[in-house]
Amino acid sequence: QVQLVESGGGLVQPGGSLRLSCAASGTIGSVNSMGWYRQAPGKERELVARIIRGGTINYADFVKGRFTISRDNAKNTVYLQMNTLKPEDTAVYYCNLKRLLDNFWGQGTQVTVSS
Repeated sequence: QVQLVESGGGLVQPGGSLRLSCAASGTIGSVNSMGWYRQAPGKERELVARIIRGGTINYADFVKGRFTISRDNAKNTVYLQMNTLKPEDTAVYYCNLKRLLDNFWGQGTQVTVSS
């Protein structure tokens, strides 16, 4: 099994920045992708950014130019640097790790953008 532990959420003013971290542990094996999703109240969970095996990175259109995903393979950790945050970025952010046959989620970390 794989455990994902997120950290770094919180309250920030519009225009501010936050950095989320997600550390994977357990029997990780071969990873197809690792990344971040978010879910706002009353909305479906949506992809924010992910790193696919081989290094390809996908970003949702609504974060391009503002968010950057990166990873530290030695620490089995993925990061999401979020800049120029907007109120509409308010959501619970979830870390996700996909393997060939299964899929794991972190517990989620709340990001609130408000003045």
